[in-house]
Amino acid sequence: MKIIYSIFEQRDGGNFLEIPKFKRLPKHIAIIPDGNRRWALTRGMEKHEGYKYGIIPGVEVYDICVKVGIDEVTFFGFTQDNTKRPQVQRKAFVDACIKSVQEIAKRDAEILVVGNTGSDIFPEELLAYTKKTKVGKSRIKINFLINYGWHWDLAYAFDNSSDNKKLLESIASANIPRIDLLIRWGGRRRLSGMLPI
Repeated sequence: MKIIYSIFEQRDGGNFLEIPKFKRLPKHIAIIPDGNRRWALTRGMEKHEGYKYGIIPGVEVYDICVKVGIDEVTFFGFTQDNTKRPQVQRKAFVDACIKSVQEIAKRDAEILVVGNTGSDIFPEELLAYTKKTKVGKSRIKINFLINYGWHWDLAYAFDNSSDNKKLLESIASANIPRIDLLIRWGGRRRLSGMLPI
């Protein structure tokens, strides 16, 4: 897996630049949409206000990936560690995740949400997407990791498998394939409990 840390912001007058034709493309891209709080603070806003501004860039990533022919994209909504933040921030990033899934559900995709649904912080609005759900022409597979951490994923496997040889088949994220390219915008360089890769 290649790990690339960058900011996915190439704009020209507010519009994304024309996308060139590529000879080779990754099949599965993972996105860690980091830096919402820092972005808000640099603009004189409260930390929690930054989360809602992360929705549009996520939809733009979807549009670009459909246009160039990416098969699958996984967005890291929020980690279990994020749930330790102040309540106003928790509400803001949970709301942003709900709206992000709802926005993608208006388009053409096959949606899957993976995360600890047994927790009070997992949004009820997203329970319907914890099984693969096709919307529109399902032109691309979109996964969301919501209230997720790879420690939880592995514990889920141990709890749901009697055969240690089949642990990989029993992890909650078993339907999400190996990542070819990881993008983390926001300037940080860490995986934050991304898939057990």
